[in-house]
Amino acid sequence: MNTTFGLLFYLKKSKVNSAGNAPIYLRITVEGKRSEISTKRSVNPKHWSSEANKAVGRSQDIRELNAYLDILTSKVYQNYKLLIEDNREVTAETLKNKVLGIDEKERTLLSVFKAHNDQVEKLLGKEFSPGTLERYKTAYKHLENFMQFQYKISDIPLKQINHEFITDLEFYLKTERDCSHNTTIKYIKNFKKIVRIAMAKKWIKYDPFANYKVTLKEVKRDFLSKEEMDRLINKHFHNERLDRVRDIFVFCCYTGLAYIDIKQLSQDQLIKGIDGELWVKTNRQKTESRSHIPLLDIPLQIIKKYKNHPEVVTKKVVLPVLSNQKSNAYLKEIADLCQINKNLTTHLARHTFATTITLSNNVPIESVSKMLGHKSIKTTQHYAKILDTKVSSDMNNLRTKMANNKADNSIKKIS
Repeated sequence: MNTTFGLLFYLKKSKVNSAGNAPIYLRITVEGKRSEISTKRSVNPKHWSSEANKAVGRSQDIRELNAYLDILTSKVYQNYKLLIEDNREVTAETLKNKVLGIDEKERTLLSVFKAHNDQVEKLLGKEFSPGTLERYKTAYKHLENFMQFQYKISDIPLKQINHEFITDLEFYLKTERDCSHNTTIKYIKNFKKIVRIAMAKKWIKYDPFANYKVTLKEVKRDFLSKEEMDRLINKHFHNERLDRVRDIFVFCCYTGLAYIDIKQLSQDQLIKGIDGELWVKTNRQKTESRSHIPLLDIPLQIIKKYKNHPEVVTKKVVLPVLSNQKSNAYLKEIADLCQINKNLTTHLARHTFATTITLSNNVPIESVSKMLGHKSIKTTQHYAKILDTKVSSDMNNLRTKMANNKADNSIKKIS
């Protein structure tokens, strides 16, 4: 380590006491930055040599003072060496604290992770959603259980985290916790954020993730076909709750709104757009990105159907949405009654909007991305990849175009 490091004893002559003695201070300089330590000793300025950096004279007091300053110098060098051996950052301040015995408490993974989660909790509704906090808390719990299982420890110093720790964690999550590949990687990304915080604050110097490379596997995103949508919309339910949950699910299919966004959708978020038609204009809770969605005829009918519902009137919401747990339970029953062999969830409705409702009907992907509130069009492109029907339609159009071109060329040759 090529650190510029220097020591200097000097007198603070502005603080001369009644006996005419000035206090002696030690200045530590590291990379041009200084910190000072009082030696708790003083001397008459006429017995001090700035050039020799010590007291001058032959008296017993002078000899004892210089011996003390030598011991203090040796102590500084010893602690400088310890900081380097501990792989800790050497600054004028950290060296001063080490010499004075005010050494920083060694930071550990879970203590830093908990402090992070506490901050997230205080920023709920401002910068983070409850779902984000829950994921970080789950990642914390997995790390806690992993260290107990793998190493029989309750926590680990940040500087001891290495590549092996990360790969062991990945293996543990996939085997002992039975997490899928993508779920595992998401938890490790939560953990990686804590490591990045530690590096930014210079609590660790080397990135243990430097040689760790994994990618999420592309997953098949299920959605309802046009036939399944027709079956769902035209089904008559005698149960009011089933009818309501079906309507709200269909509303999601035609707007692409996630459950939390439709649950919180208020009447003042229904706004006339530039075309004079009614739009939903809202911020997605998950990403805080803006969603502007023109309302088609079916969602408009659903809004009209529930405009006098007691919950809609009292809460000034757009629709009377049940809890997520109850909604998903009713959706399973609805799927059985409509003979739909798919796991109906509000998220599947969002996929259906992206595919069957929009992309399949030639809505440009840029418009779909904006309505879904995606921050990157790459996210929306995942939906476009699964539309075999769209590919087939596009290729049929190409065949027709090429056939017409061929016919035109034939006519030109004949003439």
